[in-house]
Amino acid sequence: MFYPNEKKELQESIKESVLSPYGVGDAKLGKRIYGAVCPHAGYMYSGPIASHSFEAIAEQDFELAVILGPNHWGLGRQIATMKDAVWRTPLGDVEVDSDAAEMINRISKIIEIDFFSHTKEHSIEVQVPMLQEFCRKRFLILPICLLNQDYEFATEVGHAVTELAKVKKSIIIGSSDFTHYEQNDIAHKQDAALIEPILDMDVERFYDVLEKRRVSACGYGAIAATMVACKEMGAKEGRLLRYATSGDVAGSKDSVVGYASIVFS
Repeated sequence: MFYPNEKKELQESIKESVLSPYGVGDAKLGKRIYGAVCPHAGYMYSGPIASHSFEAIAEQDFELAVILGPNHWGLGRQIATMKDAVWRTPLGDVEVDSDAAEMINRISKIIEIDFFSHTKEHSIEVQVPMLQEFCRKRFLILPICLLNQDYEFATEVGHAVTELAKVKKSIIIGSSDFTHYEQNDIAHKQDAALIEPILDMDVERFYDVLEKRRVSACGYGAIAATMVACKEMGAKEGRLLRYATSGDVAGSKDSVVGYASIVFS
């Protein structure tokens, strides 16, 4: 539903995202990052924005990509990872790090091992082909799906990811889109307000803005957990690489979805 199912078409779609006026082009960040926030819509809409984060991720030295995403379907556990699995995309297979799954389950019992929670969810899946295309080296993934995105759950997940990263050389990806189905100018204002505390890595203020302004970011818990983990791992600040809406990139501006590419360094 979100990207082509043939290898060549998928690679071309990613290339078009990179070369888009909103894409990363040949820019290089050249900086150590601990994690990133990436959108998860159809590539024709969010791919150009996502390309900025993935170019930065590709420059990093990691063996494990911990990918945090919301559970849109309400299936399964409150917080779920999985093990003994391979994720297959048109670009090939990527193995789930079962050892990491068992380890993070021991670190925090709220992170349960449950395959069913992931069966329909796209927010983590759409990150995998981007990782494969940008990062031409072997890596494993640890998908963590958040049904409960409350502050307490998100912060505990973030702490657990930090502990895991002490053992596993990791990059953290928080999968989220921002404002949903508002007019373009409203989306820009809402998202600018929410992005500000993300760049300051202020999780409490992030939740305060989210609730007071009723910003309809779907993966807010994934963003918060990523912020917590990256800050504890040593990140000092967030950096907005690119923001745009679906209306800016490819469509009507009457009802748009916001996308941001943010890295923590």
